[in-house]
Amino acid sequence: MERTMSVEDKIRRAEEIYARRQGETQRKTTTVSINNNNRKDIKLLRKMLIQIGLSLLIYAVIYIIQNNNYIFSEDFLKKANEILSYDMNFEQIYQNTKNNIGQWITDLKNNMTQKENGIITNNDNEINSESMQNTQESEESQKETTNNQETNGIGGAEEEQQTSIQNTNETQELSQEEKDIANIKATTTFIKPIEGTISSKYGQREATTATVPKNHTGVDIAANLGTKIKSATEGEVVIASEEGDYGKHLKIQIGEVSVIYAHCNNLYVKQGDKVSQGQEIAEVGSTGNSTGPHLHFEIRNSERTIDPEKILEL
Repeated sequence: MERTMSVEDKIRRAEEIYARRQGETQRKTTTVSINNNNRKDIKLLRKMLIQIGLSLLIYAVIYIIQNNNYIFSEDFLKKANEILSYDMNFEQIYQNTKNNIGQWITDLKNNMTQKENGIITNNDNEINSESMQNTQESEESQKETTNNQETNGIGGAEEEQQTSIQNTNETQELSQEEKDIANIKATTTFIKPIEGTISSKYGQREATTATVPKNHTGVDIAANLGTKIKSATEGEVVIASEEGDYGKHLKIQIGEVSVIYAHCNNLYVKQGDKVSQGQEIAEVGSTGNSTGPHLHFEIRNSERTIDPEKILEL
């Protein structure tokens, strides 16, 4: 049987249910309130830390400025003005780069030409050997013919033998180096540019350092720093430069013949000047790719290098 609830019981039951629901609502509200307070505290703490950090930074900047006068010193301002006023000469940089590339191309052509000359010289040597062998065989044949003719009482053998040797010599062609030497001696006269000791000869050599090329295109004449250099020939100054491995150097042209004076300390002439034989044109130095004071003396015929000691006594 169901229990019949009185009106008072119903009222009390309703109050209990209301009170229970009201208590749950208060617990939720309290929890949310606590969370909001924590967030506010975190934001406040973060803001406070940021303000403290900014204050310390401002204090540090003020302290550095007050205790370090270098930033506003005359020396600092002078250096800043020098940096701001520096003007790069792009035209000069371009010209120097162009000269270096031109010098490199010229040296490369010279090396290729020397290799070709070496091949031609070897071929000429082989031809000369064959010609000498043929000459010897011809001489032996002529001797046999002469002996036979003398035995048979026939004259004129000696004259025919000399004619044969002369024709053989005429058929031997000169090497390119011999032709260049002959042309230089026929068109140009030389004097010694300086008095000194030859420290490195022309041609292949044992390099003492990695920067020293094994193939030497001229002759090095050791002398004291500042020794006056005289022009070995007359001619026109076509190059007066301070760039490249040659350092301060001159190139004087006489027709197909050119002479290079390299590693100088000072140059007395400039590009376009006409110089006479014996004129002082520079001083001995050690500029560029050099290991000590000396004159690099180089002779070329149509840009083919020649051993200077085959042209004049140094």
